[in-house]
Amino acid sequence: MPTVVIAPSNVAAFPEGGGHFWVYLQYVLGLRQLGCDVYWLEAFRTKGRAERETAALATFRARMEQHGLGGKVILYVTHNKEPSPEAPTEYLDMTRAEAEAIFERADLLVNFHYATSPGLLAHFRRTAMIDIDPGLLQFWISRKQLSVPLHDFYFTIGENVGKPGGKIPNGGLDWIHIRPAVCLEAWPYRMDPRSEAFTTISSWDSSDWIVDGDDTYENTKRVSFLEFADLPRLTRQPLEAALSLRTERDAQERRDLEERGWRVRHSREVSATPEMYQAYIQRSRGEFSCAKRSCMRFQNAWVSDRTLCYLASGKPVVVQDTGPSAFLPNGEGMFRFSTPQQAAAAFEAINADYERQCRAARDLVEAYFDAKQVAESILSHALNDVRAHANA
Repeated sequence: MPTVVIAPSNVAAFPEGGGHFWVYLQYVLGLRQLGCDVYWLEAFRTKGRAERETAALATFRARMEQHGLGGKVILYVTHNKEPSPEAPTEYLDMTRAEAEAIFERADLLVNFHYATSPGLLAHFRRTAMIDIDPGLLQFWISRKQLSVPLHDFYFTIGENVGKPGGKIPNGGLDWIHIRPAVCLEAWPYRMDPRSEAFTTISSWDSSDWIVDGDDTYENTKRVSFLEFADLPRLTRQPLEAALSLRTERDAQERRDLEERGWRVRHSREVSATPEMYQAYIQRSRGEFSCAKRSCMRFQNAWVSDRTLCYLASGKPVVVQDTGPSAFLPNGEGMFRFSTPQQAAAAFEAINADYERQCRAARDLVEAYFDAKQVAESILSHALNDVRAHANA
């Protein structure tokens, strides 16, 4: 039974991120379905807010226990925003020696944290980085805006990363293509013709800007959604967005969206825990969502981890077209739009044969995004390569 350590980013310190937790849990569940012994490794950056950090850690540890990861969590402490090149020395819940003993007997590190220290990576026999920001990560690397430490393997969920003639450079790395993952057993089919609103859960504003020489643009969900603010006026389909709203400008934009026909909720009302996040998706009629501007610019054929949860639950999705794909459909469970008129037509088509579209949504994830199959692909490349060299 292979021992695999996965290294997510910013889960322990983000207790209200129920959806963020699911991103990485999907891979844990897929690996465990293959019989792997899985550990969770994460940096916990302390900011001196003792009461808040203690509460966040208590929530995180309870979730780990709930999902069978009690005694399988390795948290190390960081104090600085910039990563250190050295291996961490301070751990929570276990000693440094105990943690490093796990690293050294592990068969593979599956790393989602781009800024992991080289000193920590050096403890593992084999390391694989998973790119869940396709297009952006390669752009950052090629423009020297981010330095990623060396790994043995580089996996990407971006279908068009590094393709000849595409808009995404390879950043000088050999990318292995996998698909994003959803655990089908954890996300069962939930077709309900009485479900009313197409929904989504999203960040809103942030300091996310892309700088490419003289070309600078805001890369937030906010600017993408505002381009489709009048969509409710083109359809009778109820539309609801659960958004992370913090500022006075956010509040004003919420009022503006509501005047245009949107239902708007705060994301913490529906996704503060993994259970709330799942229940909200499973009560929805489907998903409507936009993508960040970088996805369209890079044409990365991106599909979000959240959208996969809708699809697995048997919820058809109407999502912004992020580029050509060899397997993503347009009209069977998933509708990919570029204009408000296309999105409105998609709602009409879905509602005309709702049950068939729900079944098509589930069929899509069963065919391409099963976490067990994704995990098998990762292990096949990373561990079979080791065995091949050992037997040579």
